[in-house]
Amino acid sequence: MALGIGRKPTGKPGEWFYCIKHAKVEEGPECPAKDRLGPYTTREEAAHALEIAAERNREWRNDPRWQDTEPPSDEQA
Repeated sequence: MALGIGRKPTGKPGEWFYCIKHAKVEEGPECPAKDRLGPYTTREEAAHALEIAAERNREWRNDPRWQDTEPPSDEQA
């Protein structure tokens, strides 16, 4: 894994990640943070990282607090 001079992946043993570049679960710092989802508390949770991210994205898209449209105003005559 080539990260460049002085660069190390961040993370700790006992933390689980899903590497989107290699499509695999890994423990601790293996791949660069830019290629990982996590940390997760268990290997099983990390294995479902893509599903967890998809669900969070759906929730975010449907959250009225994060919409780009203005709420209807109450106009008074």
